[in-house]
Amino acid sequence: MFERVRAVGATNPVIVIDGRSGAGKSSLARRLVAAWPLRGRVQLVALDDVYPGWDGLAAGSTYACEMILTPHAKGAVGVWQRWDWEAGGRAEAYAVDPSLPLVVEGAGALTPETARLADVAVWVDAPSPSRRHRALERDGDTYRPHWERWAAQEDRHIEQNGPVSLATLFVRVP
Repeated sequence: MFERVRAVGATNPVIVIDGRSGAGKSSLARRLVAAWPLRGRVQLVALDDVYPGWDGLAAGSTYACEMILTPHAKGAVGVWQRWDWEAGGRAEAYAVDPSLPLVVEGAGALTPETARLADVAVWVDAPSPSRRHRALERDGDTYRPHWERWAAQEDRHIEQNGPVSLATLFVRVP
């Protein structure tokens, strides 16, 4: 992945990382940011901070495109608000600097619209039992009652947006 980022040849590349829950998107994004192959700092936005609740995969993807990725592509500051899961509403605002590199990760992140704005589009895949184990180990009883509900939204995203076909890089996690 580091070679792909360097090959972009820009000081502010955009990397979009998608995959189903528990596939390893967040871990991959954190590793990429920690070992960023270019000079300077990089911004990371996790869609878990954007989704408007348990039924919000599609809405979170649209919000990220409109508030984060599109302004960045136009050289404008993007401003997005974190979703407060406990309060059930938007919370504090964050700015995205268009002069800096940007990594956006989360289920639903890669759509035809976001693929056009990404320099590197990544699909992370893992076997279903491994994904479920990792996700429930990470989030436990908070996520357990929502697993099937969320998986159905992922299915719709895959069917409607074809993120696998949009990816320029595939990462397989055991």
